[in-house]
Amino acid sequence: MKQKIYITLLLLGIVFCSQMGYAQIDYNKTPDDDLGEVEDLEQEYFFEALKQKGIENYDRAVTALLKCIDLDDSKSVFYFELGKNYNKLKNFGAAEDALKKAVKMEPDNEWYLDELYDIYAQQNEYDKAIKTVKQLVKYHPDYKEDLATLYVRIKKYDDALEILDEMDEEHGLSPTRDLLRNQIYELTGRKKEQIENLEDRVEDNPDEESNYLALIYRYSENDEKEKAFETAKKLLEIKPNSQLVHLALYKFYLDDNDPEKAIESMKIVLQSSHIKPEAKTLVLVDFVNFVSQNPQYEADLVEATAMITDENSETSYLEVAQYFLKKDDKVKALEYYNKALALNSDSYGILRNILLLQIDLENYEQAEIQSRDALEKFPSQPLFYLINGVALNKLNKPKDAIDALEMGQDYIIEDPKMQAQFYNQLSTAYTLLNNTSKAKTFSDKAKQLESSN
Repeated sequence: MKQKIYITLLLLGIVFCSQMGYAQIDYNKTPDDDLGEVEDLEQEYFFEALKQKGIENYDRAVTALLKCIDLDDSKSVFYFELGKNYNKLKNFGAAEDALKKAVKMEPDNEWYLDELYDIYAQQNEYDKAIKTVKQLVKYHPDYKEDLATLYVRIKKYDDALEILDEMDEEHGLSPTRDLLRNQIYELTGRKKEQIENLEDRVEDNPDEESNYLALIYRYSENDEKEKAFETAKKLLEIKPNSQLVHLALYKFYLDDNDPEKAIESMKIVLQSSHIKPEAKTLVLVDFVNFVSQNPQYEADLVEATAMITDENSETSYLEVAQYFLKKDDKVKALEYYNKALALNSDSYGILRNILLLQIDLENYEQAEIQSRDALEKFPSQPLFYLINGVALNKLNKPKDAIDALEMGQDYIIEDPKMQAQFYNQLSTAYTLLNNTSKAKTFSDKAKQLESSN
């Protein structure tokens, strides 16, 4: 709904300045009525109403406005303000009555009609809303879009499309109107008509990239992949520097068994500054899956990942780390997890994966340092105490390992498997200290938990 620009002070001028043209007052004449006193009261109540509305005391504003109307029921602005306050109170019936009186007094007042339209819209009274909007259209063409939306609500889709066509013709294309148009096509299943509309746009505006992209999407959605591919190639011919078209092209090239061109398109997408990070992530996932099946292109994947410099780099590094992890290349996986950690040092998941890899790779000094740092950020995570204890045992620091493990046990909650791992590491630490009695005690506890699970 178009934003109201009604200015209260202007209305006050309309209401009250017209009262200033009185005949010159004869101060020697004895007053024969109380007209001046009534006018003073009107202004006093009206200003009180505006003040109360301003501090959201709508009930009091209504009371003051009703007093205004009791004094003079010929001013439309009193009914207009009364309707607005009833609207705020969600008393829609009273609001409608008041606003209809205001409109009856001034049938061409845009602001009165707009407020009445708002009442109908809130109550989903679409027929009344349509009747009111049709009156408003002559003041502002923007209301046509409201009218089209209302027609959709009452399932008059042809009428809505007719209005959208008119507006596109008069004002050019609009994303909001396109959204409504696509909603209509979706509701009515008119995919063919939707595609024809886009084909006409491409023909009428052959240099407009967005039309091609929308048509490519709709062709693909309609399983007309050949037409989609041809449209994408046509766009590339017309706009060889287009980056967005490669979001579609790389998939077509993959389906067409042309991996070299597919990789080229994926690289363009991943280093583009015009493509959203979320879209890049989807492309990277496809890239990773492709390289999983075609490992000879692994170098291209690594190169493409290095091109990503936006805020989604963390996700990209994690995808590549997972790829190398599945290949059991833990060194490469660790490299990419560390890159992701450099971008998000507070990620528990990334820290966990790094520390587990450090242990697997027998990088015990690094594991001890990083697990100690991790505990400063996550002091209640038992896994980090366990990893720290494992690393300290491997570094032949059993006393420090016992301190870490005993502290970490306090944070284990109903996890017998982890508790058994703590007991095993405590057994190892006491073995290193030649305390065989305690070593056996913890070893027995670990075995008991392991056998019960």
